Amino acid sequence: MLRLTDIKLPLNHNEQALELAILGKLAIAKEQLIAFSMFKRGYDARNNRDIQLIYTLDVELSNQDQLLEKFAGDPHVRLTPDMTYKFVTQAPKNLQHRPVVVGLGPCGLFAALILAQMGFKPIVLERGKAVRERTKDTFGFWRKQPLNPESNVQFGEGGAGTFSDGKLYSQVKDRKHYGRKVLHEFVAAGAPDEIMYVSKPHIGTFKLVNMVEKMREQIISLGGEIRFSTRVEKLDLVAKGKGFALKGLHLSDDKYLEAKQVILAVGHSARDTFASLYEQGVYIEAKPFSVGFRIEHEQSMIDQCRFGENAGNPILGAADYKLVHHCKSGRTVYSFCMCPGGTVVAAASEPGRVVTNGMSQYSRHERNANSAIVVGITPEKDYPGHPLAGIDLQRSLEEMAFSAGGENYHAPAQLIGDFLAGKSSEALGEVNPSYTPGVTLTDLSKVVPDFVSEAIREAIPAFNRQIKGFAKSDGLLTGVETRTSSPICIKRSGDYQSVNVEGLYPAGEGAGYAGGIWSAGIDGIRVAEALALAYEQSQEAKNAGV
Repeated sequence: MLRLTDIKLPLNHNEQALELAILGKLAIAKEQLIAFSMFKRGYDARNNRDIQLIYTLDVELSNQDQLLEKFAGDPHVRLTPDMTYKFVTQAPKNLQHRPVVVGLGPCGLFAALILAQMGFKPIVLERGKAVRERTKDTFGFWRKQPLNPESNVQFGEGGAGTFSDGKLYSQVKDRKHYGRKVLHEFVAAGAPDEIMYVSKPHIGTFKLVNMVEKMREQIISLGGEIRFSTRVEKLDLVAKGKGFALKGLHLSDDKYLEAKQVILAVGHSARDTFASLYEQGVYIEAKPFSVGFRIEHEQSMIDQCRFGENAGNPILGAADYKLVHHCKSGRTVYSFCMCPGGTVVAAASEPGRVVTNGMSQYSRHERNANSAIVVGITPEKDYPGHPLAGIDLQRSLEEMAFSAGGENYHAPAQLIGDFLAGKSSEALGEVNPSYTPGVTLTDLSKVVPDFVSEAIREAIPAFNRQIKGFAKSDGLLTGVETRTSSPICIKRSGDYQSVNVEGLYPAGEGAGYAGGIWSAGIDGIRVAEALALAYEQSQEAKNAGV
């Protein structure tokens, strides 16, 4: 098959337009076209009066070789690559030890699934609850019930991505097409078929809950084991060379689990785990992350600005945006985790601290649009001296937000106009806050460093030049956003193992190697493959008597 890219058609084209575009592009007769399918569909809305759909198509032809030669110099006509996932190995029948996966977020879920599909029968340890129980705890907290530190937006089956927009796109390099494997497994578990071809696929929380359950059932049916409410307290390490080798795990139920190969996929909020690892000598570095606020506008305003008279078109759906501003100070401010037609959610995982995040359902039909507006910070400039200093900074900001919100998990909030003017807010405008349990109007500059407020005050008017109304005075800011990414990196070698602990495979967002559902799933596949190949090599050496 041939893959045709950059096929552009008007937004409201008819059913025959794709076929005619193929015939015109290749200059062939209709009889030479056997079949075609859509690989990707995006859009170009830079001119919202003339929005173009952009297609990537896989085409079956009777004269493929001739056309390939004819279009050899055209980068938009190429052979369709083989994107079929192929397992790197299969577990031996006499499996000597079962690998362990710590964490059942997107990374751990795919690591465990791939290992199970290869016959390795993984043991999965998840500190939180099963996704349906976890959902009850999370929604309960949003309705002013007590926070459960082990079952919330951050902890539990499905990970933090379950209570998000369910975005499935990333800038990660994926030469081996692991991303297609992620999408195929999601569709098999109940995701909409369209995630295979739309340019910015998303799923939404309610669909993700059912999908995670089905994927867990597959892992178990293939011999895997899932242990919920089981936290890893400490690694059992033995000295080896200049570092350590993994021997086992001490668990929160006072049990000991022998484990020579462990995938550590704990997520970016496992602060107690990071502290334990650091105390035991696992090599960890501080890494950059970002802090700021959630910003809310009416979704209809964003739709109108982005799509003009085409707002409401079902192909386009609710409009999103991606914004970046480079400040005079050298700081960078950008939008992050934009949730069209969504809500701002309480994402705390520790008592006495307030954290915000964003979430959408599949429909994206809520009244408001929201995104994080955050400022990049670095360990060299902003939290030097200690690998876990970024966590200390996060906690201090979250504690200030808790205090400013009234010490009842209400979030501090401020109208955009008041924030730009440097004065506290006293009354809401047209944008009603979506955050629950509730918000307390205040001055948000009190809960972040001055350089964060100054950078965002410079960025919002700049963003208004791209999206008219972005600086609208009664839009709303809610604080604080601190969990944009992990503040640490558990360094690993080319074989995906920790640089100084043999048998420990740091993975996913918490370890500093992913940023979102899709990239975390991809990293889970990569690490699972590395573990399986390492096991195979050790078995081969053992069988050879080495």
